Amino acid sequence: MLDYKFIKDNLEAVKQNIKNRNMTADADIVVQLYDRRTELVTKLQGLQQKRNENAASMKQKLDAETRAKFIEAGKAIKEEIAAVEAEAGDVEAKLEEAARQIPNMVHPDAPVGKLDTENLEVKKVGTPRKFDFEPKDHVQLAEELDLLDFDRGTKVSGPKFYYLKNEAVFLEQALIQYALNTLRRHGFELFITPDVAKEEVLKGIGFNPRGNESNVYAIEEEGTCLVATAEITLGGYHSGEILDKSKLPLLYGGLSHCFRREAGAAGQFSKGLYRVHQFDKVEMFVYSTPEQSDELHHKLREIEEEIFEGLGLPFHVVDTCTGDLGAPAYRKWDLEAWMPGRNGGEYGEVTSTSNCTDYQARRLNIKYKDDDGKNKYVHTLNGTAIAVGRAMLAIFENYQNADGSITIPPVLVPFCGFDKICPKKK
Repeated sequence: MLDYKFIKDNLEAVKQNIKNRNMTADADIVVQLYDRRTELVTKLQGLQQKRNENAASMKQKLDAETRAKFIEAGKAIKEEIAAVEAEAGDVEAKLEEAARQIPNMVHPDAPVGKLDTENLEVKKVGTPRKFDFEPKDHVQLAEELDLLDFDRGTKVSGPKFYYLKNEAVFLEQALIQYALNTLRRHGFELFITPDVAKEEVLKGIGFNPRGNESNVYAIEEEGTCLVATAEITLGGYHSGEILDKSKLPLLYGGLSHCFRREAGAAGQFSKGLYRVHQFDKVEMFVYSTPEQSDELHHKLREIEEEIFEGLGLPFHVVDTCTGDLGAPAYRKWDLEAWMPGRNGGEYGEVTSTSNCTDYQARRLNIKYKDDDGKNKYVHTLNGTAIAVGRAMLAIFENYQNADGSITIPPVLVPFCGFDKICPKKK
């Protein structure tokens, strides 16, 4: 959430930012409500002063008639204060709700555009493999090698759920171990986070827990939701706290199950593991001072690149355009791995990293005490170390062999205990 005064003082820039993000939000109403709140606060202060003056006058020696007048005046002031407080509370609630619809401002270097096709490539690593046979997509490979069962996942749980089987179970654990060890080497404190979070935490992070547009599974009558990412639980970890500046930045890595309804998702690019309702992910989350966040954003991106370079997967990095950012992000980079089975060979997103500046911290009330003694909002950043399903998809398709087997990337062999997944003997 942006500061109310910032919105008022930079109204045209805020409105242009909303337009650039291809979003709908009413900045004018925020300013109107902010001004009305200011008026009510001033009025309330005046009434409180009148009340205090009236009370002070009643401490004097007064005749009965005069005292009665002061008592009546006191009652009138009390009623007026109650009315103003009620309106102020209503205005405050409407102001906060309207302000929550306003997206974060955007980094000046972020490309302006509406669709992901307008993202700007900033780096390319590796060369897509040229196959001397007809490559298969990951779904066909996994079914032939008995690694995935979508049919029984659908039977038991519904569409876009699946059973992970046999060597793929070990491969998933290997990917998790590889990511966790990488983060530990970079100084991250590691967590296994809860799979459930309160709705107010989701709102603070920037997820919409309710409504037709929500991709979140809400738990009825509990006021909680299944988490879509450990960003939610790691971001809520310090909600309502004042952090010690000397300990910043805090580097957290969280392993969690992730649940996403993916409402409306369909088509070729969502088949198989690319877009599912449940998957495992290792997430990075950082609390920092404003001065640290830009450098740390580059660090998170470098860690993601290190992980995928280690896996030997071709990828490129894109600077995400304004229309594809998401409301909390000030700037976001996506790392897209080469996927031979995607439309005959295309890049597909496997990780991203965002600098959310103080947008989430303001909503979750997370501050630090600065050197000047003032409490200021921290900056928060997030980045995916490994989204297991998509990483596995890329490994299956890039490391497949003519005989239908899949070679395991060398960095994962010590974790999973084998170097190849071979067709089962019939």
